[in-house]
Amino acid sequence: MVLLVMLILVSACGKMNSSVDKWIASPDGNTEVLFHLTEEGRPTYKVMFGDDKIIDESFLGFTLKDGKALKDNFKILNSARTTFNETWQMPWGEQLDVVNNYNELTVELQETTAPNRKLNIVFKVYDDGLGFRYEFPEQEGWSEALIAEEHTEFNLTEDYKTFWIPGDWEIYEHTYKTTKFSDIDAVKYRNHPNLAQTYIPHNAVNTPVTLVGKNNIHLSFHEAALVDYSGMTLGVDTKNLAFESILVGSDNTNYKVKRSLPFKTPWRTIQITKNAPDLIESNLIVNLNEPNKLGDVSWFKPMKYTGIWWEMHLDKTTWDMASGRHGATTENAKKYIDFSAKNNIKGVLVEGWNTGWSSDENGFDFVTPYPDYDLNEVVRYGKEKGVDIIMHHETFGGVDRYIKQQDSAFALMKSLGIHSVKSGYVFKLTPKGEYHHGQFMVNHHNNSIIKASDYEIAINPHEPIKATGLRRTYPNTISREGLRGQEFNAWASDGGNPPEHLSIVAFTRMLAGPIDFTPGIFNIKFNEYKTENQVNTTLAQQLALYVVIYSPVQMAADLVEHYEANPKALQFIKDVGVDWTQTKVLNGEVGDYVTIAREERETGNWFLGSITDENSRTFDVKLDFLEEGQNYKATIYKDAKDAHWNNNPTALDIEELEVTSKSNILLKLVEGGGAAISLIKQE
Repeated sequence: MVLLVMLILVSACGKMNSSVDKWIASPDGNTEVLFHLTEEGRPTYKVMFGDDKIIDESFLGFTLKDGKALKDNFKILNSARTTFNETWQMPWGEQLDVVNNYNELTVELQETTAPNRKLNIVFKVYDDGLGFRYEFPEQEGWSEALIAEEHTEFNLTEDYKTFWIPGDWEIYEHTYKTTKFSDIDAVKYRNHPNLAQTYIPHNAVNTPVTLVGKNNIHLSFHEAALVDYSGMTLGVDTKNLAFESILVGSDNTNYKVKRSLPFKTPWRTIQITKNAPDLIESNLIVNLNEPNKLGDVSWFKPMKYTGIWWEMHLDKTTWDMASGRHGATTENAKKYIDFSAKNNIKGVLVEGWNTGWSSDENGFDFVTPYPDYDLNEVVRYGKEKGVDIIMHHETFGGVDRYIKQQDSAFALMKSLGIHSVKSGYVFKLTPKGEYHHGQFMVNHHNNSIIKASDYEIAINPHEPIKATGLRRTYPNTISREGLRGQEFNAWASDGGNPPEHLSIVAFTRMLAGPIDFTPGIFNIKFNEYKTENQVNTTLAQQLALYVVIYSPVQMAADLVEHYEANPKALQFIKDVGVDWTQTKVLNGEVGDYVTIAREERETGNWFLGSITDENSRTFDVKLDFLEEGQNYKATIYKDAKDAHWNNNPTALDIEELEVTSKSNILLKLVEGGGAAISLIKQE
């Protein structure tokens, strides 16, 4: 049937004016893109997936502040098709080897009327979807573009089940909604009481946004290689079932993007698969980014870490000294270092170490510790124990102040041998008028990554611009928050993250890149500190998240005393890896459940995590991904029969088995539950 469709398209192109119709297909021939110029010279595209039309005729173009709209009166000057196939390696990641195989179509356009501007559109079509972008070539009489809006359409052909968060210009920390496309109402969620900053100007969604349709077709819309450009939200036309790009703007300019020619926009991406697991296994986003520009990055090592963080969200201690309950003391940091050293955890994050946390202090100082925190001694003690300190730079949105101090802050880190930092951008920004997802902050985040690399520092930003695969180009982009995280469970007035939250995140936000979610909460009910909040999970699910949620920095987030009180469950955190040779998604449905197995790079051991939503589920898991002929010791951390995310969340059973690649394991997940398995090679 695919061949027939291809022949029909080729035949059709032959009957049409070849100057206005161009066609490209994926290497397997299953995904096809038809580019067309209308009679008015407007560029359009369509996407077929097998027999299904995924994207109906959709227009492409721009409105500009420095000239007439760039959207019609075009002719095709030239077009070219190429094929590319390579295998590249991640320095750390979900897998070692990544296949990058696509067919490319470049269409060179020029206006037929004055000022006769040129614009190129490039399509890369993969077996798991496509990316396309605009290129503004160097040309006479036009040196700078002031983009008021990008008008990229995605006209859908059915009313998809959609998993979405509002197109907030300030923050991604909303709970995911599950509705028909036609029922999306983002403006309903303006002014959420638990968000430090929020601005939702349109009925739009943030990306990645994932859709599930008939014939089990799964789509996810996002962008790749977001550099020197504004972040893209997708405006929603509920009547016509269409997305259209809406760029994040600024109150300080009458344009949304300012660029000097020549330049290329980020890729607009559509992942297309026949099932949910293939979305997670797709490498489309990272493949659309340029290769590593940093060279050797062995100065950073993937690691698990603990930290002075969760106790602040529980209100046991505070970030500032004024309360009299300051958490970031030398003594407390050493306690976390001692615990980490005993439990195969190589890092400790210390929040609240530096002056500036109180409103009566003169802003953050990123080199001056509070008097009760001896930074040099803590770093020395950590090195003695084989534990690295992770620096923390919270800005409270004071980006202009942070930029002025970055070189001195990074130089201090380098002098101490600290190679990673968690940064934060909570609250409204200064300079005023800028938004977290606009061009100004995109440039700040990318410039910070490049600057940090000069000091051999990796960055894990919170309240970030979304991940778009730049970790391939700049591997020191190690992880990001960029979602409603674990901390909301500690204090959110809406009851925290629902049991379905992470079974949606795995198929939405996680498609963008690594997530610093901070799993591993053992004291689920918070009875010591808070009676009105909890994590809506079981203990087994908290363990499973170490495999399900990927990050090269993975936190054991709970308090030391809670881990020491449950050494049997802690064993999985001690054992589980953070860096992988390969990843297998064994099952999954968006918003319902997912099971993922990963092979650790250094050992060849496997680890498996399975989670479910508010519904109990039973899975018969085949272990055929294991090395043939090799025996493994399977330690299964599973929900007890009477476990329940609300009624009995810490009930955990542990079972040990000898298994091979021919074995099966029956997993019974309770409501809001999960299972974690270590599969350790035996001699």
